[in-house]
Amino acid sequence: MLISVLITWLTLFFLSKLLSLKPLPPLTSSVRLVSCWWFWREGRPPLGSSAVCEESHKTEDDAGEILSILDLPDLVLECILQKQPPDALCRMASVCSDLRDMCLSDHLWERHMRAKWGRVIGSTARQGWRMAVRNDPASLEPRKDLLGIILRKLWPFPWVQSRSDCKITSLVAWYSALESGKLWFPAQVYNRENNHVGFILSCYDAELSYDHSTETFKARYLPHGIRRPVAVEDGVAWERIRAPPVRTSPRDLHVSDCLSDLRPGDHVEIQWRRNKEFPYGWWYGVVGHLESCDGDESFCRCNKSDAVVLEFNQYAPSSRWRRTLIDRKDHREEGNEGRGFYGGIRKISSQDEISVWKRLWPTQPLE
Repeated sequence: MLISVLITWLTLFFLSKLLSLKPLPPLTSSVRLVSCWWFWREGRPPLGSSAVCEESHKTEDDAGEILSILDLPDLVLECILQKQPPDALCRMASVCSDLRDMCLSDHLWERHMRAKWGRVIGSTARQGWRMAVRNDPASLEPRKDLLGIILRKLWPFPWVQSRSDCKITSLVAWYSALESGKLWFPAQVYNRENNHVGFILSCYDAELSYDHSTETFKARYLPHGIRRPVAVEDGVAWERIRAPPVRTSPRDLHVSDCLSDLRPGDHVEIQWRRNKEFPYGWWYGVVGHLESCDGDESFCRCNKSDAVVLEFNQYAPSSRWRRTLIDRKDHREEGNEGRGFYGGIRKISSQDEISVWKRLWPTQPLE
């Protein structure tokens, strides 16, 4: 709060000092105010505004002193830019070269990347971006209307058409590639294939592409077998997507490091696949009590047993999917073609993760 008040005070102070040095002639003042007003209201600079920054270096001429936003102290201008949303930064970047360099800097766009994409972008997606830049950079070059997509406007930005200042390796280029849907990135989708009953309370790996017109995603899931087609789902909402919590490939068994700590009541995710040709998905469950235990915490010794009970309470008590046993000391892929194959386990400690699973809970028990 104090910082915001200080920034506001400093901005007004320096502006008052600048404006008090020498009054501008009526024509200059009216042109400058109309230009700024048009710039912020219309989202694009008026004709001739590319000279705003260059003229700021002139201290005096026949008409008087020329003022610009670049006359503000660096710290004040930096704080102002940090408060701007992506569309405002793009507008300001189209004014002149000085503002372009400042508005497209990585340290400004890092916050916007984290705010919009941080929850769905993981380390694997970052590696995929670097590989795409290295192997096929032409496919990721900004289109003429690329920043127009970000702004939801159709008019092209001159600096995007005529300049290459937006480096393909920059954060704004990555942001733009994600926003335009040109970049497919790896993530995981809850309740795949439009909440199909066979995938309730599961999370599967997929490649996703963003659709800015609907603010949803298209998902391409790994095929179930060599000759199976790729399953595609449209309209995947943001709340059904997460960054992969572990770096294990969906074809590989996850090495569990939490087995010795598991006790009744713990929330877990376990790998499961229908058969050996399927990729793993992550399924939500809780650690339960052994049949020999009455559930009384004062006498429970389930955490000392080599056998661990996993319960999937989204299924009815009579369902064959309701419970399974795993070996705590020698856990490996277990199962058969009838019940599927259970793989590695990860313990969930984050309340945010647990709340997501509970939000997806089915309205009726599954069979």
